Amino acid sequence: MAGALVPATHFSTHQWGQTVPGRTTHFEIYGDNPEKLAAFYASLFGWAMDKLEGIDYWRIRQDPADTGKVDGGLTYRPRADPKGWLQFIDVESIDASLAAAEEMGATVVRPKTAVPRTAWVAVLADPAGNMFAIWQPDATAMPMPEPD
Repeated sequence: MAGALVPATHFSTHQWGQTVPGRTTHFEIYGDNPEKLAAFYASLFGWAMDKLEGIDYWRIRQDPADTGKVDGGLTYRPRADPKGWLQFIDVESIDASLAAAEEMGATVVRPKTAVPRTAWVAVLADPAGNMFAIWQPDATAMPMPEPD
C-alpha cells in the first residue's frame, strides 16, 4: 500500500528476542526525576531497574528473574508536555517509515537517533498529536561523531 508505514517483514534476533512485524517492542516512562521514578516503579510493581552506565537511562525488566529480556526503559522526559508511556513499533526501514509517516501527516518529534549497538529510533506524533516511536533493530547502529 503506497504511503503506509513499512513494518518489519524479516525475523532477526536482536537484544530483546525476535523482531515481529508491527509488534510493540517496549515502553518508556518519562519523568523529571528518573532516579526517583525508577525507585517508585521498582517498589510498586517489583520491576528490576538496571541503570545504564554513563547515561540517565534505566532498563526495565518486569520479571526480575528474566535477565535476558528488557520490557521497557525510564529516562528524562524528551519534551515538557508528554505525560505517559511511549510505545515503540518495529519497522523494517526507519527512513522509509519516517518518510511515509510525514507524508501521511505525522510530525517528527525526535529525529532518527542511534541506540548504540541496538537500533535506530525516531519519535513521531500522529495527526492527532499522539506520540509513538518507530524502532529499527540494528546491532551496528552508532551515533554520528560530534563535529569539532
